[in-house]
Amino acid sequence: MLLIIGGVGAGKREYALSLGFGENEIAGGVWDAVYENPDKAAELLEPLCRKAAVLCEEVGSGIVPIERHEREAREAMGRLTAALAGRAERVVRLVAGIAITLK
Repeated sequence: MLLIIGGVGAGKREYALSLGFGENEIAGGVWDAVYENPDKAAELLEPLCRKAAVLCEEVGSGIVPIERHEREAREAMGRLTAALAGRAERVVRLVAGIAITLK
């Protein structure tokens, strides 16, 4: 599995498509699923690992939210992303559309 992380609008989907992945091979919307129910974020790991490419929003470089739910969602997203990175064959971070290979 290829894990692609980056900010909103960084070009993650476009990058995955440029590598030849089809829409049905790409898992996106991870942040939305985690935000909806942070307590169940860990349950997303196995289904996401079955995809060829997973797109994750980067959450560790911003201001810590005041609202508890938002803090819990960011923490859950960070833990899920770390678990995905550990299982991924390759990890790429996109910054301004530029791919930086981390693993």
